[in-house]
Amino acid sequence: MLLERIVSALGDLVAAAESVADEWIYVHDLETVWAARLRAIGSERTEHPPDEVAAAIDALVQEAHRITDPHRAIDWLSTLPQATLVAIAEDAW
Repeated sequence: MLLERIVSALGDLVAAAESVADEWIYVHDLETVWAARLRAIGSERTEHPPDEVAAAIDALVQEAHRITDPHRAIDWLSTLPQATLVAIAEDAW
């Protein structure tokens, strides 16, 4: 599933961000909340996304995988899900 790729990328961002000890709980809270929301949306959708949406998700995943700085990873734990929601025409918080 397309959104599971985003959830997996969130896990990679968490791994990059965990070295910031003062943010450890925040990092894991973001992962928990966003993974749950994305999985809930994914379970409701049965149609295949248009090619351009799939390409946008691919680009987001690729960008997330380039991030190695822990502080940038923390920023992207919020940015990645929000950008994903916009790409799939869901309400972003």
